[in-house]
Amino acid sequence: MTQAKFLETKQGRTLAYHKTEGRGPCVVFMGGLKSDMEGTKAIHLEAWCQSQGRAFLRFDYSGHGESSGTFEEGCIGDWHEDSLEAVNALVDGPYILVGSSMGGWQSLLLARAQPERLAGLVTIAAAPDFTEDSYWAGFDDAQKAALESVGRVELPSYYMEPYIITKRMIEDGRKQLVLRSPLKLGCPVRFLQGTADTAVSTETALRLLEHAEGEDIRLTLVKDADHRFSDEACLALIETAVQDVTPDEVR
Repeated sequence: MTQAKFLETKQGRTLAYHKTEGRGPCVVFMGGLKSDMEGTKAIHLEAWCQSQGRAFLRFDYSGHGESSGTFEEGCIGDWHEDSLEAVNALVDGPYILVGSSMGGWQSLLLARAQPERLAGLVTIAAAPDFTEDSYWAGFDDAQKAALESVGRVELPSYYMEPYIITKRMIEDGRKQLVLRSPLKLGCPVRFLQGTADTAVSTETALRLLEHAEGEDIRLTLVKDADHRFSDEACLALIETAVQDVTPDEVR
C-alpha cells in the first residue's frame, strides 16, 4: 500500500491525500462526515480510475483520517476550505467530483465556488444542509440549551462512535447552505440514492433534484440500498455514473 502524501494549506492545516496521475478530467472523491479516504467507495473508485488510465484524487478533510486536527474542531466551512485547497494545489484543469453523504454537500459547495472547472458531478446519498435540516431541526429544547451552555451535543451514530456536534458547526453550517438559494449546475450531474438509507432520506434526494438547475441532471433511486452504498451493484452504478458525466472526448 502506498503512503499518503501531505499538503500544507494556507490555513495551517495538513491534509493527507493520494493522487493518481492520468488523463483528465481528474476524478476527485469527497468523503462523508467522520469518514476517511480509505473507505470502500474511495478505494474502489481509485482502482477503477487506474484501470482506465484516469487521474484520481482522494484526500482527508482536517480532523478526518490522517489529516491534522480533531473532528470536534472542524465545521462545514473549514472542510470546504480544505476541498478548495486540495483541488487548487493538486488538480490541473477541470475535475469530476464524486461526493458521498457530507461529501455531496461539499461537492455542491465546490460546484458553486468553481463552476468553470466542474466537468461532471456524481453524488452518493448527498446530505446538503444537514446541519440545519437534520441536526438543528431535530434537536429538542434540552439539546438546543446544551449547545448554548456547553457548546456541544452528542449524537448517536449507526456506524461508529457518537458524533460531537458543536455550536460552531451549526452556526457555520448556516453560512454554507445550498438549498436556500439558486444552485446552478452547468455540467452533467448524477445523484444516486438508496431507498433503505436511514441517514439521508429519499425526500432529501428529491428535494435536491427539484432545487438544482441544469440541463442534464438525473436521480437514480436504488431499492433497498443503504447509506453505505458499497455493495458490488452499487459500486458498479458509481462507475457508470462517473463514465456518464465524463466528456465524450475523454471516454
